[in-house]
Amino acid sequence: MPSIKRFSPLKPKKVLFIATRQIGDVLVTTPLISKARELWPDAEFHFLGYRGKLDMLKGNPDISEIIETSDRPGFCEYLRLFNRLFQRYDLAFVTQPSDRAYVYGLVSAFHRVGVLGGHPQGLTEQDKSKKSKSEQQNAWKKAICLDVVDVDYFNQHVIAEKLRLLSVFYKDPQELFSKPISVTPPCGESIPPDIAMQLHAPYVVVHPGPLTAYKRWPLTYWQTLITWLCEQGLQVILSASPAKQDLQLNQDILSLLDQTTRDKVTDTNGSLSIPQAGALIRNAVLYIGVDTSITHLAAACNTPTIALFGATPPTNFGPWPNGYIGPQPYQLRARSQTVGKITVLQGPGDCVPCRKAGCDDRADSRSACLDLLEPAQVITAVKLALQT
Repeated sequence: MPSIKRFSPLKPKKVLFIATRQIGDVLVTTPLISKARELWPDAEFHFLGYRGKLDMLKGNPDISEIIETSDRPGFCEYLRLFNRLFQRYDLAFVTQPSDRAYVYGLVSAFHRVGVLGGHPQGLTEQDKSKKSKSEQQNAWKKAICLDVVDVDYFNQHVIAEKLRLLSVFYKDPQELFSKPISVTPPCGESIPPDIAMQLHAPYVVVHPGPLTAYKRWPLTYWQTLITWLCEQGLQVILSASPAKQDLQLNQDILSLLDQTTRDKVTDTNGSLSIPQAGALIRNAVLYIGVDTSITHLAAACNTPTIALFGATPPTNFGPWPNGYIGPQPYQLRARSQTVGKITVLQGPGDCVPCRKAGCDDRADSRSACLDLLEPAQVITAVKLALQT
């Protein structure tokens, strides 16, 4: 007989959401927060995450308190944090599979639901051994939770993964995906005057810099694309994080442009906060970027977005098309797919997407699939996006 889905009638008064990872991982928890608000309209929601990674929640109407911690806290900081959290909450949502996140959930709340890590499908024998070991390590996490959701890096979108943390509180979990699902961007902040005075409509925001090298698109391809955009009468705004490698990447791109094109490009020099970047993107006619958190922000701002994907499966971490109904907007492999205002482009190859760290499976690797994603394919997508 099929197992009966567990149901919990819990009505928490205080809830803690835990996301101890990167900026994009924080943003993709917002549909979970919104859906939890529908379930418990009078509950008090708090959020725990790493210091400097929580700007995506600025102005979020559902979060009344944000708790920051270091990504590598010392003993004294751990002690202060545990004293602050200890049994303060009725329920904790552990949205990352790390041991530390689960310990935070165990300390802070009487009840927990959480995400469990795992390995993708199509495993080698070595990976299967790792998976078996992971399952053993996950046993204690299952034991302390009302319910858990397994990661599926190829077939389950990360937003569906987070939403399924609420399944145990629904008599019919299918209701989770029966209404439009949207990501909540941070409230915008005024753009610095020195950049604002350079803007003129229509403009396109281009964000070339990913967190890791294997998600990069070749420099000469950016040169070709930006030159073409400027020839169409569009202003190009180069976006970047304050990270040294992102700033250098944009300078390298600018150095390849001829003077006429360079005069039509505004470089933000990594000076914008996340809320300011959101304000900039909201007024753009188009956003073009690689697999990075700012691309997810652009999608959340309802700006037409073109995302260049290599190793990452869009079925797991493609930018969510706001208002989409259902658990999965994307196909695993398609050279071009458009859902709502989002277009995801992939390079050719039977190995795409591999979910490895590039062809050499390390952070500084190149990705042949991105090398083969030619500017002409992106320009075609731009034309289509600007027509709609």
